[in-house]
Amino acid sequence: MTPVISSDTALTLGVDFGTTNTVIALAAPGQAADLVRFSAPLGETFAFRSALSFHAPPDQPAERTVEAGPWAIEAYAEDPLETRFIQSFKSFAASANFTETQILGRRYGFEDLLAAFLFKLREHGGEALADLPRRAVVGRPVTFAGAAPDEALALARYETAFARLGFSEILYVYEPVGAAFFFARQLTQDATVLVGDFGGGTSDFSIIRFTRKDGAFRAQPLGRAGVGVAGDAFDYRIIDHLVSPALGKGSSYRTFGKTLPIPNRYYSAFARWDQLALLRASRDMRDIRKLAREAVEPEKIARLIEVLDDNHGYRLYRAVSTLKETLSAQEEATFTFEAGDIALSAPVSRGAFEAWIAPELVQIEAAVDRALDEAELSPDQIDRVFLTGGSSLVPAVRAIFARRFAPERIETGSELESIASGLALMGHEPDLAHWGRRAGA
Repeated sequence: MTPVISSDTALTLGVDFGTTNTVIALAAPGQAADLVRFSAPLGETFAFRSALSFHAPPDQPAERTVEAGPWAIEAYAEDPLETRFIQSFKSFAASANFTETQILGRRYGFEDLLAAFLFKLREHGGEALADLPRRAVVGRPVTFAGAAPDEALALARYETAFARLGFSEILYVYEPVGAAFFFARQLTQDATVLVGDFGGGTSDFSIIRFTRKDGAFRAQPLGRAGVGVAGDAFDYRIIDHLVSPALGKGSSYRTFGKTLPIPNRYYSAFARWDQLALLRASRDMRDIRKLAREAVEPEKIARLIEVLDDNHGYRLYRAVSTLKETLSAQEEATFTFEAGDIALSAPVSRGAFEAWIAPELVQIEAAVDRALDEAELSPDQIDRVFLTGGSSLVPAVRAIFARRFAPERIETGSELESIASGLALMGHEPDLAHWGRRAGA
C-alpha cells in the first residue's frame, strides 16, 4: 500500500542530483525557493559538483578522508595518485552490472557512494542544512543513463541513500517536471508546456498541461522521453576532434621495420578527465613511454605523457568548457589550453563543433519527437517551450526546437536553479502524489 503523502510541513527540500552538479533548494509555504549556497575553495556557489574523493596515506589506509563537490576536486588535484576520485556516478545508478567498488579496502555500493556524497554536501551546507526538513522532493531523469537501465533498481538505491539522512517523506519527480513547475509560476493562462532539461549525462523532455480552476493550480502530464546523451558527450567530441590528435591520436610509430597506428584505446580515458590518473597508473603507461621513442611524431606523445604525468586533465576540461560556452555566443572562438610545457591553440567555428556533435543531436531530436508522439500532439499544439540546463544554450540544440516551434514560444533560463527550486516549491502542493511517486510505488 502506498503511504499517504501529506503537505502540512513548514519547509520542504528540493534536490536536483545531477550528473555534473547538484543543486539544493528550500521553500517555505507561500514563499520563493532559496538555493543553498556553499563557501567553496574558489568562491561561493550553489552548484555543488557531483563528485567524491577518498584519500588515505599509503601506510595508513584506515585514515581515510572523504570529500565531495569542489573540495573533492581540490583533494584530487593536490594528490591524484593517492586519491580515488569519482565523478558522474549518477550515470550508473540504474546499472545492474554495477554492484560495488573497492575503495581503500572498503566496499561501496551505489547507495553508499550517494549517501557519502549527501552527508558531505550537508556538512558543507552549514547552518542552512543543519536541521533538515522531513520532506524531500528529489529529481530523477526521465530515462536513466546506461545501455539497459533498471529504473526500479535506481530508485531503490536513491531511497536507501536519502533515507540515511533521516527524511521521513521522499518523493521522486521527473527532473523536467520540476523545471516545468518552476516555469509555470509565470503563466497567466492555461497552457501546454514542453520542458527540455539538458544535464551532463541525459537530455529529458516532458509535456505538461497546466490549468487553474477555482484558484487551484493543476497539471496533467501528457508525454515524456529521454536519452542518455548531453553536455558530457559534447565535451568529449571536442577533445576527440581537437585535442587527442595533438596528443598523438591518429599518428603512427615504427617497430621492427613496420609502421603501425598509435592505439586508440589510450585516448578513450579522455571521455572523463578523472580517468586520466588511472591511465597513468596502468600498464598502458609503460607502453606509452616507449612510444615516445618510436613515434613518427614524438612531440605529440610527449604532450600525452605530460598531460598524464602532471595531472593536466582538469585544466583541459575547463578549457573545453570555455570553448563550448564561447561558441554558444559567437560563430568562432579560439581554443586555448596551456599547462606546463603544453600550449595548444586553434580556431574553431561553430559549424565545425556542430558537425562533431551531430550524432548526439540526432538522438536528442528523436527524443523530442517521441515525447510529442506519446502526448499525441503536434508541435503547433504546444503553447510554450521551456529549455533549461547548460547545453540548452548550444545553438544547434536550440535549432531542434526552432524547427518545430515558433520562436516566441521558446524560452531559456535559470539553467541550474530551475529544477531544484521547482521541486522545493512542489513540496507544498496539496496533492503531491499527482506530481511524482515514492520508490517502489
